[in-house]
Amino acid sequence: MHEQNTDEASERDRAQSLLSATEASDAKQVSEILDPLPFSEALREVLLLPQDERDTVFQIVPVQLAAELIGEAPNDLAVELVERLDPDRAAIILEKLGSDVQADVISELGEADAEAILSEMDEDDAADVRRLSAYEDGTAGGLMMSEVFKFSVKETVGKVLRDFASADDDFERYRGQHPYITDDEGRPVGVVSLRGLLTAKRSEPLSAIMVAPITAHVDMLLEDLEDLFEEHPFLGIPVIDASGVLVGVVSRSAVASAVLERAETESLKRQGVVGDELRSMPVWLRSRRRLAWLSTNILLNIIAASVISAYEQTLSAVIALAVFLPMVSDMSGCSGNQAVGVTMRELSLGLVKPIDAFRVWVKEISVGVINGITLGIMIGLVAWIWKDNPALGLVIGAALALNTMLAVSIGGVVPLVLKRIGQDPAAASGPLLTTITDMAGFFFVLSFATLMMPWLI
Repeated sequence: MHEQNTDEASERDRAQSLLSATEASDAKQVSEILDPLPFSEALREVLLLPQDERDTVFQIVPVQLAAELIGEAPNDLAVELVERLDPDRAAIILEKLGSDVQADVISELGEADAEAILSEMDEDDAADVRRLSAYEDGTAGGLMMSEVFKFSVKETVGKVLRDFASADDDFERYRGQHPYITDDEGRPVGVVSLRGLLTAKRSEPLSAIMVAPITAHVDMLLEDLEDLFEEHPFLGIPVIDASGVLVGVVSRSAVASAVLERAETESLKRQGVVGDELRSMPVWLRSRRRLAWLSTNILLNIIAASVISAYEQTLSAVIALAVFLPMVSDMSGCSGNQAVGVTMRELSLGLVKPIDAFRVWVKEISVGVINGITLGIMIGLVAWIWKDNPALGLVIGAALALNTMLAVSIGGVVPLVLKRIGQDPAAASGPLLTTITDMAGFFFVLSFATLMMPWLI
């Protein structure tokens, strides 16, 4: 406990020192505080500052440090940090980042802000960013970086090794790529391993030691890229355009990050968080995003509550039903969410399409019947023993069984239907499932109880 208190006191002192140094625009002291920290921790310290002081940090710290902090930030936050900078400062910082990160940030800026920054960048770098920004998100083109470790097929092993020795610092940006070999038109014709370069004779042409490359087209989708990296143990795969020309490299880490980001985004959408919300964002923006979900949810819950209202007499006569109503809706909802999760995964992997809705329903209802009957028997026995009323057990058990079957049917099929009509299944499946399972669960319990009233009271 003492050690924890000491760490917390140290963090508070560091935060106060950073604030004081920033207010004084003391670039040297700010750098001395942030430099020793891991980039994630340094970014956290900066985000704890008031907005004006946060802007000051990115204006006064060394360009490389500012670039590392922006590169560490989630994309929405990186965009916010960049758009608050002067265009010339933003351009200098972005040029220290990979072309893939540059394109991600620039593509999210307003047109005027983006052009102001691009006009300050090196002409070739700006052209690369414009080209990369034109590709769709979730494709090889949208994920690749334009920096490619490539050599002409006419060059020798010795030439490549001499380039290594004379410009080793420049190779850091290639992030572990193997050298790709291109023909006179820029098409990839081979790839060589670093081990092969070191063991070959210096006079040998690259064509003698290269092997045929595995390539990805710029339009290849994320799920296909994921499969490609699972099949091959490469750190990067060269990306070609419609003419077969080498235009970039997509890395294993970029694909893994995109897969994780997509899963997190879909999970947040199901919970009503739209976009990559961070608590460092403006309060009104965060509030507006959440209210878009919550205000809709009020209407959906009113619909569910209206079912209870229609059966007030039954509920008043058999108070024990109130204990089991939330259990029926919650357990059914859990079953439905499992079905939603499987369908969303298969959609992202390209394993199902909207046309497969009936086949998906057959698969889900098969599981739903088994699980519904099993869960119905279990909760029915609990209700019978707890309240010493077999009729109550029958009502609750039958309601849960039917609602579970309904829930998995909705959970499995609704995302496909939403996809078919052009709606976002990740954002809309959750509220629809919750409302329908709540409403149906209440209806099943209360209507069965009304029919069984003579045996319940």
